[in-house]
Amino acid sequence: MSESSSGIPSGVRYFFGEEAHLRRTVEHTAMSIFRRWSYEEITPPTIDYYSLFERGMGATEAQRAFRFMDVDGRLLALRPDVTSSIARAAATLMAGRERPLRFSYAAPVFRMRGESAAEWRRESTQIGCELIGSDGSLADMEVLAIAVEILSALRLAGCCRITVNNPEVFNGTVENLRLDSAAGEELRHLVDTHNSGDLSCFLASYAPVNEGLEFARLVHLSGKNEILRNARRVISNARSVAALKRLEELWRLIDSLGLAEHFEVDLGDVSRLDYYTGLIFKIYVAGVGTRVGSGGRYDQLTASFGKREAAVGFVLDLDVLTDAMRANQTASSFAANTEAAASSLSPESLRTPLREQLEQLSKIRAGQSEREAESCQS
Repeated sequence: MSESSSGIPSGVRYFFGEEAHLRRTVEHTAMSIFRRWSYEEITPPTIDYYSLFERGMGATEAQRAFRFMDVDGRLLALRPDVTSSIARAAATLMAGRERPLRFSYAAPVFRMRGESAAEWRRESTQIGCELIGSDGSLADMEVLAIAVEILSALRLAGCCRITVNNPEVFNGTVENLRLDSAAGEELRHLVDTHNSGDLSCFLASYAPVNEGLEFARLVHLSGKNEILRNARRVISNARSVAALKRLEELWRLIDSLGLAEHFEVDLGDVSRLDYYTGLIFKIYVAGVGTRVGSGGRYDQLTASFGKREAAVGFVLDLDVLTDAMRANQTASSFAANTEAAASSLSPESLRTPLREQLEQLSKIRAGQSEREAESCQS
C-alpha cells in the first residue's frame, strides 16, 4: 500500500505559529525553574538498545516502543522513556559523582501504542526531573514543590490537583490477606477501576465483612489528611501502616509549606505499582480529560544498571500541559507576560521562595535529629 505524500501517520502532528511559540515558552519556563533548584540539564540518546527499556520500564511497558534492528543484529528502539536512560547514566557514567544527583530534561519520547486511547500519541515531549541518591520525605517534597512552582508559573496552580499515594499501603494489604499473584492482580484491577460492588464481594472471601466494606469505601475516596486518619482505623498490618506513616509525614510538609490546597490523598491510585517503591503522584488540571503529569519514588531502578539508589522524580506532558492552558484561558496572559520575566532569569538566579522554605525545614529537622541523638546518648 502506498502512502499519500500529503498525509502524515496517525498519532503525530505539526505545531506552528502561536501554538509552537507557546510550547517553546512553556518548556523554557520549566527548564528555568529546574535550574533555579540546581537541576543539571541532561539530553539522553534518541536511539538506544531495546534491552535498556526492558530493564528500566519492564517488558510489558517496553513493548510499546518502536523497535528496529541495527546493522550488527542488535535490537534498537526509539526512546519511549527518559527515566531509564538517566538511571543508567547515574549508575555508570556518574557513578563516581557526589550524591545526590539532580537532573532535568525536555525530550521527545516515541511510543507505538499508548497507555489508553485518551493518551495515545506516537510522539510527545516530556519535561521532567530526577533526584537520585536522596531518600526521605524531604526529597519527595522537593520534587512536589518544583511541580507546584511550574504550575504556578504557568498560571495553572488555581485549577490543579495533585493526588498522592504510597503503593505499599496496597501491597501490605495484599500480603496481609495472603493473596497469590493472580488474586493480588484481580484486587488491584478492582481498586483501580473503582468497581465497588465486585470489590466488596471479592474482599468478603478474604476478610471480615465489616473490614472488607471499610477498605472498599476507603480506596474509593480522595481527600486531605482525614483520609489517612480513616485509613489508620481500618488498616492494621505493619507494612501498610509504615507506608501510611510516611504519607502522614509528607502531608505535614505539604501543610507546613502552605500547599495543602493543591494536594489530595488518593489510596485508590494503584496503577503500575511494580515500578514504584514509595510515593506515587499524578497531576491533573481542570479542563482536560487526562493527567498532565505523574511521578514517584523508584528506589530499585538503578539496581538494574549497577548499585541500588534512592530516586524520585516526575514528568510533565508538554502537549497536555498546553492543552490545559488553553482550556483554562491562561495561555494568552502567560505568553504576554513571560518573555520579559524569563529574560531576567539567569541560571544562577536567586533560589525560589519554596526552595528556601524547604531548606529551612530541612535545617530544623536536622537540628531536631541531633538533639534526639544527644538525648539518647545521655
